[in-house]
Amino acid sequence: MGRMTGSWLSGPESVLGRKPELGEYRGDSLGLPETGPGSLAGSWQRCLGLLVDWLMCGGVSLLFVRFTSPHISTVVLAVWFVIGAVTVALFSFTPGQFVVGLRVVRVDGRTSIGVVRAVARQVLIVFIVPPLLNDGDGRGLHDRATQTALVRSR
Repeated sequence: MGRMTGSWLSGPESVLGRKPELGEYRGDSLGLPETGPGSLAGSWQRCLGLLVDWLMCGGVSLLFVRFTSPHISTVVLAVWFVIGAVTVALFSFTPGQFVVGLRVVRVDGRTSIGVVRAVARQVLIVFIVPPLLNDGDGRGLHDRATQTALVRSR
C-alpha cells in the first residue's frame, strides 16, 4: 500500500532533487551565473519591482481621471501596459525593475529585447497566470514564451 501512495504523497518532484537537464542551480541551463549581476531574479524582487511600477502608474493615471472615478483601474492598467512595453523595448527594464536592480535579457544572447517581444511579454503579464507559473529555472511562462529572463543588474 505504501508504494501505491508514495508516488503522490511524496510531494512534488522538485523536493526529490533537480533534474539533470536543468543544471545545478537556477539559470545554469541558460548559461547565467548563480549569484550576482546577471543571475536570475528572485520572486520577491520581481514582486517588489511590480509593486513600484503599479504604484507609479497609479500616480500617473491620476493625471487622466479622478481617484473616485469608476474607470481608475482600467486607466492604471492601460498606463502600466504602455509604460512597461515602451520601457522594456527601449531600455530592457521598467521603472520598478530599475529601482529594484533588475533587467530583462534575451536568453539567446542578443542585446535588444525588441518591440514585439516587449509587447508580447506585457500582454502575457496582464493575464497574471503566466508570471505565477514558473519552470525549473524560476522563469515565468511569459519569459519562456518570449525567450527572455529577468536578471539582476547589480
